[in-house]
Amino acid sequence: MTMQRKTVRGVLVFAALLTCLGSPLDAAEAPLKVDPAVLEAQAARVAVIDKVAPSVVAIFGPDGGGGGSGVLISADGYAVTNFHVTDGCGDAMKCGLNDGRIYDAVIVGTDPVGDVALIKLLGRDDFPVAEFGDSDLVRPGDWCLALGNPFLLAKSDFAPTVTYGLVSGTHRYQEPAGTFLEYTDCLQIDASVNPGNSGGPLFAADGPQAGRLIGINGRISIKRGRVNSGAAYAISSNQVKYFLGHLRSGRALDHGTLNATVRTNFDGDVLFDRVLDGSAAQVRGIKEGDELVAFAGRPIRSVNQFKNVLGVYPAGWPLPLTVRRGTETLDFLVRTRGLNRRTDLLQTVAPKPGPPPNDVVKPLLEKRPGYANAHFNDVERDRVLASLGDDLSAGPWRITGTDVDGVSAEFTLADGGVGLKLGANRFLQSLEPDADVADEPPSTGGLLFALRQWQLLRSGQTEAFADLHYVGTEPLDWDGPTVDVLAAENRGMTTHFYVAVGADGKGFLRGFDSWQDNRGAAVEVRFDEERLTGPLPIPSRLRVFAAGQPYRNFEFTAATVADSGDAE
Repeated sequence: MTMQRKTVRGVLVFAALLTCLGSPLDAAEAPLKVDPAVLEAQAARVAVIDKVAPSVVAIFGPDGGGGGSGVLISADGYAVTNFHVTDGCGDAMKCGLNDGRIYDAVIVGTDPVGDVALIKLLGRDDFPVAEFGDSDLVRPGDWCLALGNPFLLAKSDFAPTVTYGLVSGTHRYQEPAGTFLEYTDCLQIDASVNPGNSGGPLFAADGPQAGRLIGINGRISIKRGRVNSGAAYAISSNQVKYFLGHLRSGRALDHGTLNATVRTNFDGDVLFDRVLDGSAAQVRGIKEGDELVAFAGRPIRSVNQFKNVLGVYPAGWPLPLTVRRGTETLDFLVRTRGLNRRTDLLQTVAPKPGPPPNDVVKPLLEKRPGYANAHFNDVERDRVLASLGDDLSAGPWRITGTDVDGVSAEFTLADGGVGLKLGANRFLQSLEPDADVADEPPSTGGLLFALRQWQLLRSGQTEAFADLHYVGTEPLDWDGPTVDVLAAENRGMTTHFYVAVGADGKGFLRGFDSWQDNRGAAVEVRFDEERLTGPLPIPSRLRVFAAGQPYRNFEFTAATVADSGDAE
C-alpha cells in the first residue's frame, strides 16, 4: 500500500469518527440527558456512604504496621472486627477514623471459631455508630457496600475505601482452617474485598435496610496470590448479634454442638444417626433415628443446612428442636455445649511477645487463662450483681407454702444444710465440707444444693463460690426476655443465673440452671416476678424442671430468717 492510500484511509476514518461523535459544537448544543431515576439512585448511594463512613475503623498494630478494618457499634467505643485481625495486631491497637484522628484501642473478647473479635476504642463517649440490620432479610441480587482499609490505603487519612456490588448468595458455608475460622450461614458478595478489608463492615446499599450493617467482611476466594477472584464472604450481622453479649464478657468463645450427627436418607429426610451418651441431645431425650424437622426456628432440609444453623450460635445457648418419631412430632429445648477442647481455645488468647501496652491501655487489660481480657468480665459481672440491689439476709432462710396440688412445703436453707419437708416426706442436702452433692429430692438433678447456690448469690456470699464470672446474654428459654448470665462454680456444680436488667439498670433474677461436672441432666428453676413482702422479698412462685420436664411448682406464703443455722 502506498503512502498516499494510507493517508486517504486515515482521513476517511477520522471523518467517520467525526460523523459518529458529532462536532464539539453539536455536543454543546445537545448535552447528554441522564434519566432522573439514575441521578436519584446515585445521590441516594452517596448519601448512604456519607452516613456510614464515619463508623468505619482502620485498625493497625501498636507500631502502626499490619492491621485491617472494623466498625463501631456503640457510642462508648465498642467495635467489631475479625479475630484474625486482632490476632495479628495483639491486645493493644491503634485505630483511625475518617475524621483523621487516631485512637488507642484494646481487645475485649474473641470468637476464634467464627473469626469475630470485639475491641474498644478509647478517648470518647460519642463515637459514630453503625446501625445493625437483619441479615436474614438479605436476598441474592441486593446491592451492598463494602467499606474498609484494603492494602492499608487509608493509612494517611483513615478514610475508608468504598466498593459496590451484589449479594451473590446467602447461607453459604466456608470450611474452617483447622478447627477455627469457620464461616457458617455467611453472605457471598461480588463487591471488591481484598487484604486489609478484613473485619470491615458490609452495608445494605438500598431498600428498607439501606445503610444498615448486614455483615462483617472476612474471607475471599483467591487466585494468583492474594487477589480477589470475585467471591468474598461476610459473617452475617445476625451471627454477630448473637455473640455480642458473650464477646463483652472478655472470654475466648466457643460455638455450640449437640454432640450428635445427622444424615440424609434416600427420601431426603434428615435423621439423627448418632447421639452420644450423656450428650446435650441425649439428655433431653433425642434418639437415634429421630427425623429432624426444625432447628432454632428454621426448617431443616439437609445436613449442610443443619450445620449452617448450628454454627451461628454461641456454646450454651438454648435452641428449640423439633423431631418426628414415628407418627409423633416432639419439641425439645436443647442447651448446646462447647465444640472445641478448652486447651485449644486457651492457646488463642495466650500472651504473645511484643511491646507492653501503653499507659492508656494498661489499666484496661488483664490477662487470665481463658480470657482475651478479664478486665471486661469483671466490669460486666459487677454491673449485673449491682443490678440486683441490696443483699438479702445471710442468715438461715425458712420458706413455707404449698405445691400446686396443695401439698405443704417447707424449705430451710442454712450453712449446715438444705432441707425440704414436702407433705410427710423429708429430704436433706448436707453442706458439711466432705459432703457430696446429692440428687435430692430424687430425680431432680440436685434441687436442694441448687437452691443453696441461689441463697449464696442473693445474700452476697459470693466468696463461697470457687468462681463467679459473666457469661454473656441469651434469650431465656429461647422465646423469653434477653437476660444477662452469671456462672458460679461450687463443689463440682455449675449454676447459670439469669438476670433481666432493665433500661433503668435494675435487675430481676428470672431463674437459674444447675448441673454437675459430668454434664448430666440439669435442674432448672424459674421465678415469677411477683414477690413476697417481709424480711425476705423473694419471688412468690417457683417452677422446677428436671431434664427439661416439669417436676413441681411451688407457691410460697412466707419467707423468714430462722434462728437455727442448720437444716432440719
